[in-house]
Amino acid sequence: MNSFESILATITPTSGPTREILDPATGDVVGSAPIHTVDDLDRAVAAAASAQPAWAALGHAARSETLLRAADAIDAAAEGLAELLSREQGKPLNGPNARFEVGGASAWLRTAAGTPLDAQTVVDDGTTHAVMSYRPIGVVGAIGPWNWPMMITIWQIAPALRMGNSVVVKPSEYTPLSVLALVAVINEVLPAGLVTVVSGDREVGARLSSHPDIGKVMFTGSTATGKAIIRSSADTVKRLTLELGGNDAGIVLPDADPTAIAEGLFWGAFINTGQTCAALKRLYVHDDIYDEVCTALTAVAETMPMGVGIDEQNVLGPLQNQAQFDIVAGLVEAAKASGARVLLGGNPVADQPGYFYPTTLIADIDNDNPLVAEEQFGPALPIIRYSTVDEAIAMANSVEVGLGGSVWSSDVAKAREVAARLETGTVWINAHGAVHPMIPFGGSKQSGYGLEFGVEGLKALGVPQVING
Repeated sequence: MNSFESILATITPTSGPTREILDPATGDVVGSAPIHTVDDLDRAVAAAASAQPAWAALGHAARSETLLRAADAIDAAAEGLAELLSREQGKPLNGPNARFEVGGASAWLRTAAGTPLDAQTVVDDGTTHAVMSYRPIGVVGAIGPWNWPMMITIWQIAPALRMGNSVVVKPSEYTPLSVLALVAVINEVLPAGLVTVVSGDREVGARLSSHPDIGKVMFTGSTATGKAIIRSSADTVKRLTLELGGNDAGIVLPDADPTAIAEGLFWGAFINTGQTCAALKRLYVHDDIYDEVCTALTAVAETMPMGVGIDEQNVLGPLQNQAQFDIVAGLVEAAKASGARVLLGGNPVADQPGYFYPTTLIADIDNDNPLVAEEQFGPALPIIRYSTVDEAIAMANSVEVGLGGSVWSSDVAKAREVAARLETGTVWINAHGAVHPMIPFGGSKQSGYGLEFGVEGLKALGVPQVING
């Protein structure tokens, strides 16, 4: 089951209601997804609850060995998975896109399998002996987004499985095939019932977040949906990990080299055509080098080909859906109407197939403009002038979210001082959005709570237990 065609055939429903999934670059039919119901979810939860005790009883070493074999299965099917992902989500095969995402799924699975988490002796003073360890939660519900559907699914299920849990996955309605395919591949190795995908609508998601037999929900998506999950999970006091919206700011200090940082700025903002929670979405540049940064960034952006994802030359693709296209187009039009200066793009071609919005750079824009104040989640970057570092920090911290941020400077020590003043879960220096499977990741303010990745990510998928005596 390695080619696109064989993978698609494996996940194509043979009975029950279905809906067609269209390629956002061409409008062509990619495949058919099942329409699951609340009853299907209940059956999946029951199967997960039944499979979980035996999986937990295997212990860390045996579970990790199984997860490594699951990673091998992903690697063996990598090209077929990448083609399906490209056709359904829209991202190109090349660049930091579809092949990169499938490779990341395998890498994160291997890291979760190989990260030690030993019991910790917290007190041993001759009188008191206390040891803390982590027990499985039980059944974990995983609700994923459409922008990185495969990799974020692995971010959710890999630590859950490693810690002895079972998982029920609810993918985005926009990208169910990618998640169905990924889980089908790893289920060649995993015990039956341990991981199930329920491809349904919001009613299914609401049931998952309130289901009495689910002990934890992991969610990546909008802040509004995250708040709804918090409310619906309250009656059963579920544990939650929420990675919600971001409107990440980057601050370019006056000592930065515009040419040296231009490509890093570009990919920080435009990875996955800007459809990334922790992408650079607001760029603050000091007056002294403002024009030079605008020129250098434009020169890089002009060279990046955008088009149909399975065309090997492209590194930027379409927006994934019409709703997101409309959001980006509306924010750019508001910026243009305000008198902001368009450096590049801002002029989508009418009547062409696909949800393509051109790479867009907007200069000389006010900090309260909607393109700056709201998360655009697309290929349009506002570039805002500032005169003092205090002013830049105040503008960067002025929004209600705080997922990531970045500082760009030739003086790393100075950049770190500025970084410490940003109200975000992560701050990168001379980069933006680079995640690592061993570095904890999570947001502050209304970007959510809970940590993923590394040892902290494993702990978040367990229940701490202290044995005192």
